[in-house]
Amino acid sequence: MSVVPSVVPAATAPVFRGRIGRDEHSGHYAVPHRYRLHLAPADPDCLGVAVTHGLLGLDDTLPLTVLPALADTPDGGYAALRPLYEASAHLYRGPAAAPVLSDGWTGRIVSTHVPDILRDLALRFRGDGPELLPEDRQDEIRAVADLCERSVNAAAQRAGELGLDDTAAHHDPLTVLFAALGSLERRLARGPYVLGDALTAADVTVWGTLVQLDTVHRWHLDAAAMDRVAAHPALWAYAARLAAHPAFGRHLDIDALLDRHRAHCRGREAAGAAMRIVDWAAARA
Repeated sequence: MSVVPSVVPAATAPVFRGRIGRDEHSGHYAVPHRYRLHLAPADPDCLGVAVTHGLLGLDDTLPLTVLPALADTPDGGYAALRPLYEASAHLYRGPAAAPVLSDGWTGRIVSTHVPDILRDLALRFRGDGPELLPEDRQDEIRAVADLCERSVNAAAQRAGELGLDDTAAHHDPLTVLFAALGSLERRLARGPYVLGDALTAADVTVWGTLVQLDTVHRWHLDAAAMDRVAAHPALWAYAARLAAHPAFGRHLDIDALLDRHRAHCRGREAAGAAMRIVDWAAARA
């Protein structure tokens, strides 16, 4: 993969980072029906976890609780998750936010850290699902995740926040964004998935990133920028194809995504393109 510059620092660490081990000596280990996922799929991190859960066929092994798009407490958390947080940390004062991987045996939280949750689902609960984290491709998968977070999500957000008042400043994050999209376009012109012939965790990340770009970030980019975003035919055909897969499309709710965006948006909206690049409802049908 070509190197694409980043425009933001890494995210801060989450509150809980327990892991699922290999066996009973690990404390937390993979047992059917012991754990539960609590997700709000309108959140992009939660959507990726939900897609992974579906790809691995874990409905009967690891139950899933779906939360509303919008938090229901003043601090941005969920009242339904508050007992788990308070049982897991003495005098916890932060928001009871999703995602959460909880342990039904102890009534406590195992993890709220998305990369760890995704990794443990793929390696400890895989079952008959695809090998989402093949050992020989893990460096590439991490590089794709970094590209999506720093050079697509963050660059699109930054460009929207800057608006068009400062042409030079606006141009820099757009340059990062288009370089990243070009890198992904070249990959998908060569094969059906980001890393070639097999679906991996990289596809979950890229697909979720494209959903966000086409349904949320687009409202902060001007029409000219969105025309350039649309000019990646392999990328958007791939996004629509994956949306038709049950594991990807099952929890995709565009109205919920937009409701969440409106509730959290602090940027200045530019003149986004009139139509979305992908008709997500049609792709899911």
